[in-house]
Amino acid sequence: MRLLATVALAALAAACSPQGEDRSSAASFPALAGADRCAAVTPAMVGATTASGKWVEEANGLPGFCEVTATLSPVGGSNIGVVYRLPASWNGKVLGFGGGGWQGNVALQTASEGLRKGYATLQTDGGHAPGNVWDTSWAANPEALRDFSYRAVHEMTVAGKKLVAAYYSQPHRRAYFQGCSTGGRMALMEAQRFPEDYDAISAGAPVYTLQTQTSAIFRNQAFARNNGGFSPADLQLAQNAAVAACDGQDGLEDGLINDPRQCRWDPATIQCTGAKTDSCLAPAQVAALRSVYEGAGDADGEWLMHPLSRGGEAGWSAFVGTDGSGRDMSYSALETLFPLGMGRQVDLAGFSAADARELRRTAFAEMYEAGDPNLRPFFARGGKLILWHGENDPGPSPVATTDYARAVLSRVPNANQSMRYFLYPGVGHCAGGPGADQIELLEALDGWVETGRAPDVLIGRKANSPLVRPHCAWPNVARYRGSGDANDPASWQCVPRASS
Repeated sequence: MRLLATVALAALAAACSPQGEDRSSAASFPALAGADRCAAVTPAMVGATTASGKWVEEANGLPGFCEVTATLSPVGGSNIGVVYRLPASWNGKVLGFGGGGWQGNVALQTASEGLRKGYATLQTDGGHAPGNVWDTSWAANPEALRDFSYRAVHEMTVAGKKLVAAYYSQPHRRAYFQGCSTGGRMALMEAQRFPEDYDAISAGAPVYTLQTQTSAIFRNQAFARNNGGFSPADLQLAQNAAVAACDGQDGLEDGLINDPRQCRWDPATIQCTGAKTDSCLAPAQVAALRSVYEGAGDADGEWLMHPLSRGGEAGWSAFVGTDGSGRDMSYSALETLFPLGMGRQVDLAGFSAADARELRRTAFAEMYEAGDPNLRPFFARGGKLILWHGENDPGPSPVATTDYARAVLSRVPNANQSMRYFLYPGVGHCAGGPGADQIELLEALDGWVETGRAPDVLIGRKANSPLVRPHCAWPNVARYRGSGDANDPASWQCVPRASS
């Protein structure tokens, strides 16, 4: 009853406010709403074809919340599944999430941190039913492809804000978005196409152009060429040698290469002089490594194959056909998707530079890619962007994300007042690897918006490990001061990176 009374008083206050007044300044937070309010959720509150609310009791460290599932159909053929989770005690802020692979993300685990902190969370299936992240058969529906490319997250956001305002009887005060990988592309798409949707965005390891997929194809070919495949032990051998050569460049030997672009280790130093053994690499393996480290450019100035970093080789097989088979885990997705985008069958084993150029010029690429560096509209309305990438990522290359950050800084005057870019040494794709991959990004976003102070350092930690490291905003990089506890951020300083 107390919750209902609070909601009723808030509704009365909203009704008495002058028409057109910004009621957010008079809103009362935390706002409270419980099971009775959840049961009263209707499709009209969302602007959906279907919608229902289910109350979930407090458990497992999560507050009680209303879980609203709905289907949005902005055009015929579009069926965007959305899930909104509205905590019993709301902090006045909404938090949207992106997906992964070729899927959206409606998992409770993704929303858990936000719910614990009082955020109303917004999630979508990306316009097609959840399933195998490499299944792209749904893309045969052109509206589903459009939804996944850019429309689903925007529609999720607009409808979510509408629901939140109706549910709590007052509008949201702040709106944030988080995403990594596919979610990172979705994050950049929001900033580029829909600059009014969010106040602050974090975009991690963004698969922001199709060059991520084509880079993987060319890497697969590099390892397949002349029997240049690697066993897991061979990959570890290469990583150990690269780390041994370059680990100390940041002032401390700790198993992490802080600035891999300054590592010039040549795998020829461990090339076999005779037959292949466990302690050396065959000539074809050396050639494959050199190719992937250097990347490959096209005649039009674009990357054909983005480089991967030295020091993360043991994790490459997650996204690269390092075994020499010519295939990686995403291969089946591309076999289905590329013919739809290019209008013809595509032989990925023989995929060429001409094929890559053709793909970059398709209507699919124009719809799907989020490579526009003109973030002026987003920044002009006060939007903040934290861009980040793990240096050991074997999927989307950190070089690609650095290229995008440079392009934004070059295109938009004073962009450094609204964007921060971070590289995480030793961190894999979105997480994992030996680096300090646990970072409080939500706090960084919220702190920046609420205080106006941009984060110049993000503190990273490693689960079940004493490892703590500062991650410096680009173009700086962390360097050990030469004394003190390595796991104390005060023992490090941010210095300009030589490769900037």
